[in-house]
Amino acid sequence: MSVHCLLRCTIRLERKHAATHLFLQRALSGADAVNALRPFYFAVHPDFFGQYPREREVNENSLKSLNGYMENLLKPGSRSLQPMKLTFYVRDTKDSSDVQQDLLSSGFRPVSFVLRTNDVLSTVTNVLKSCSLPMEHMKELAKSPQSPAEAAIPFYRPIKWDKSYYTFTGFRDPEEEMQQAKRVEPTLSMWLQNNEAEATKKHNDSLPRRDELKRLKKELCYKFDLADIRWQRSWGVAHRCSQLQSLNRLAVQNPEAMRNLQGHAVVFADQSGMNASGHVMLGTTDVHHQWTKLFEQLPAFRVLQQRTEWLKERISLLLGGIQVVPAEGLGPVQPIAELHGTLNAFHNNLITQRLCLHPRSLEGLNMILEKGRSSPSLHEMGHFIIPNNCDPPKLQAFLQSQAPNARQRTHRKKLLQAEEAAAMKMCLQSLSLRGLSKEPSVTSSQMILCCEKLSEQRSPLMPGLHICASHFYSVMQDGDLCIPWDWKG
Repeated sequence: MSVHCLLRCTIRLERKHAATHLFLQRALSGADAVNALRPFYFAVHPDFFGQYPREREVNENSLKSLNGYMENLLKPGSRSLQPMKLTFYVRDTKDSSDVQQDLLSSGFRPVSFVLRTNDVLSTVTNVLKSCSLPMEHMKELAKSPQSPAEAAIPFYRPIKWDKSYYTFTGFRDPEEEMQQAKRVEPTLSMWLQNNEAEATKKHNDSLPRRDELKRLKKELCYKFDLADIRWQRSWGVAHRCSQLQSLNRLAVQNPEAMRNLQGHAVVFADQSGMNASGHVMLGTTDVHHQWTKLFEQLPAFRVLQQRTEWLKERISLLLGGIQVVPAEGLGPVQPIAELHGTLNAFHNNLITQRLCLHPRSLEGLNMILEKGRSSPSLHEMGHFIIPNNCDPPKLQAFLQSQAPNARQRTHRKKLLQAEEAAAMKMCLQSLSLRGLSKEPSVTSSQMILCCEKLSEQRSPLMPGLHICASHFYSVMQDGDLCIPWDWKG
């Protein structure tokens, strides 16, 4: 073979290898990602967890985090993202029958994994592999051409699919199930008659665990001077007890490591670290070694917290007294390091131009900083949502023009919250309930209507029960009763 022939063969092989590499590394568009993740959505969609409010909440929050991660990857010039730990409850489907040994009695299994990927294709692959879901369709997806219109479509979690999909696969249509559930939804009195005895029995069975939970919490707070012990999610009493027992065992084995916790509030959460409010988060799936390592890092976290508070004060002085508040309660928990980075970038951007705001013109108002937003906005609850790279002059004009509306909405929110608290107190006393609460997704207006209807109902089965306003009927494992806030009379 001549030298020229050998060179031509070598070049062809190199081109073929490069084409194969590009094929494997082709960036998926938002539309491609949606199609590729269809088996995942079907396995974790919150609509299928109506009878399991806690698992539904976990999946909803994790989906929000995943969507945010994907959206950041799809932005032009996106940089490497911080690792993100996610937990999902995955339903048993025909496509995941090979992992039935991990299923809980309820028909789903918990799956936790960490995203460290820097492109959409790797992220989608990681999610499907972690949940043991099929990936054959990815090959066909990668072969299909990508149009410019598809590339421009942002990532979005679908809720509705074509009806032919369910007819062909034999899977259940969540929209149809929801409509059917509403049609056969019982009245409150009928549902209480059928479930009051079970709820009472579960509550009585949980009393020893409740006493143990109170004892452990009081003992740990006193022994290590903790500000409080809280939980990110509404886990059951048995689950909370096991978490406190695990922390207590660590305290016995390594009391030195616990000293750094003094003065902090401890929050059992999905992942370990320090949140934007300065609370110490203990990941419920982490082992003692990871908790101990976190305790050793707390002095450095406290320094970061002090810098964060200083940045908040400086920003408040520059923006007329408005306060920067963390976005907790409105989405996934924000780590202190992420908040510090966002505040630092915003402050550096702010001091590049001199703003003319009266020192107290925006006092009493709040703002939340967010990455990736294109323009500032005013939330219906009265707080501002500001992009961390917002142009200072435009920001000043927006804040000054919307300040009256923000004050009105903030005042209306406070009145609504006071009305909600009064309605809950009246309902609790008039019905002799053991407890009354609501899920975070239930608004104050919805809770007020629920309490008013409950007070009018005055069912003789309610005294001694704990009622939680939700979106579905359910008897929880500790005897609490979840009822739809808009229940039928």
